[in-house]
Amino acid sequence: MLTDCYLPRLGGIEVQVHDLTARLVARGHEVEVFTLTPGSVGYRETELVDGVEVHRLGVNLPRQLLVNPLATRGLGKALAGFDVAHVHMGVVSPFASDCGFLVTRIGLPTTMTWHSVLHKIETPVSLLGIVRRWAEAGVAMNAVSEVAAAPLRRVVRGRQVTVLPNGIDVEAWRAPARPLLEDGVVRFVTAMRLAARKRPLALVELMARVRSAAPRADVRLEILGDGPDRAKLERAIAERDAQGWVTLAGRVPREVVKARYAVSDVYVSPAVLESFGIAALEARTLGLPVVGRAGSGVSEFVRDDVNGFLAADDDEMVARLTTLAVHPSVRQRMAAYNRSVPPTQDWSRVVELAEAEYARAIAAGGRAAG
Repeated sequence: MLTDCYLPRLGGIEVQVHDLTARLVARGHEVEVFTLTPGSVGYRETELVDGVEVHRLGVNLPRQLLVNPLATRGLGKALAGFDVAHVHMGVVSPFASDCGFLVTRIGLPTTMTWHSVLHKIETPVSLLGIVRRWAEAGVAMNAVSEVAAAPLRRVVRGRQVTVLPNGIDVEAWRAPARPLLEDGVVRFVTAMRLAARKRPLALVELMARVRSAAPRADVRLEILGDGPDRAKLERAIAERDAQGWVTLAGRVPREVVKARYAVSDVYVSPAVLESFGIAALEARTLGLPVVGRAGSGVSEFVRDDVNGFLAADDDEMVARLTTLAVHPSVRQRMAAYNRSVPPTQDWSRVVELAEAEYARAIAAGGRAAG
């Protein structure tokens, strides 16, 4: 596993790579992780995390910036005994990009997962031709959703791009139906990194509009997670005098996330460029109706007006959230569907898809060598 981000830092890529690694080990594979993310040991050191060797290749920079242009020096020798590499690409992934050059140079069979939507950088990435050349060299390309795969297919110009979705433990996230509370409160929840790309400030504005549109519903919002925009968000909440209906829970473990979902009514995903939305999928699995943006990765597991709503823009999102705030029957209908129809992104299936990608990479690597 070659990834800029890994535990103990929390985020979509970090958790997904860790969980995929654990599932692969459980199936008998031997896995090691190479990352820039610092851990409990020093830089350029190795530690065991849940029984897996994690090589910390970062350097000590302010605010724990994940940058080290020398991280791949000598890495080729360390990778010599592996059958396949799995490179994880995010919005900004200098280490993963350096690893892309390395693995193609040494001829190591490789699959590359794109966890983010290329969007505004699609044109420059296409013009540079680097990703296309990696694909031509035999790197098996995949993305976490069709939304993320579409621009990648244009970049690699006809080379195969498959979907390797994020995975969850479906049974662990399922929960029995909660009785409808008669306290008049409608509880909206979200879990996100407090960063501009996730739009936490916009969410507070949207929910304020919902409260105005549904004055008889006591609309509350709980935001789980932390990040660089927390101070901005706190100021925005104070300026709106919204401390009475917005709660910032901060960074919480998974069991607390599940507990908070279990006492909530609706999950909100305001991000426009959400490549997948693992937190939304977890909420959907537990039974919550999910409201997200049409064209985002949330559409992989949300059907409009079936188990949630997909809004074209913020105005439509306010309208859909208001519908759920004032019509408990709609919430109950969607929740019943989510509880009775489990999603397909269970780890048992996702691990098999990952193994298929490794087999595809090895086959392509053999053809390239030949």
